[in-house]
Amino acid sequence: LDVAPGELHALIGPNGAGKTTLINLLSGELRPDGGAVRLGAADVSRASVQERVAQGMLRSYQVTSVFDSYTVLDNACLAALRKRRRRLSPWTALRDCADVVDAATRALRACRLEDVAEAEVASLAYGQRRQLEIAMALAGEPSVLLLDEPMAGMSAAESAGVIALLQSLKGRYTIVLVEHDMNAVFALADRISVLVYGKIIATGSAEQIRNHPDVRRAYLGDDADA
Repeated sequence: LDVAPGELHALIGPNGAGKTTLINLLSGELRPDGGAVRLGAADVSRASVQERVAQGMLRSYQVTSVFDSYTVLDNACLAALRKRRRRLSPWTALRDCADVVDAATRALRACRLEDVAEAEVASLAYGQRRQLEIAMALAGEPSVLLLDEPMAGMSAAESAGVIALLQSLKGRYTIVLVEHDMNAVFALADRISVLVYGKIIATGSAEQIRNHPDVRRAYLGDDADA
């Protein structure tokens, strides 16, 4: 699997195909038995999650991973602080770090969450929580975004909001998107790879994937719209 700089590369396949496992391998949460994971020219196969984050590889999860009792802005600030590999002393407030607050605020603005910056995360709607997780990844100033089913469990209106958000991020970040919403995938992806039983069976444009006989047979179904 290769992903070009600035590309939105979607990864699709049936349940159990290995999509989340692949994201875990890329992010460093699993170690590969063979092969290599490269970020640019660097081999990061043995790098820890923290080391990959420092090099710009950040991710979201299928299940939201945020701090409910903190404000939206404070969640984003924590993500921005992690990127800088700094720790707060007991005498330093999180928001005393101007560069951290600036990065967090920019990320919230990009995700259209600036109006709820001071709200507790527990009060957010589900779709906003998902957007916050993307904002937290952006606050870490990524070179690569790994998004694992960011639209899972969303209503049609919430999904439309995330699609618009990802459309606005295209070209600014390299994005690997795992998603079951095929309308979203076909609308967003520059290229699509299809994973079946742990192997890539096809990579191509939306049109190529729609009409690929092996993909139609294994995943899309022979009655998929061409």
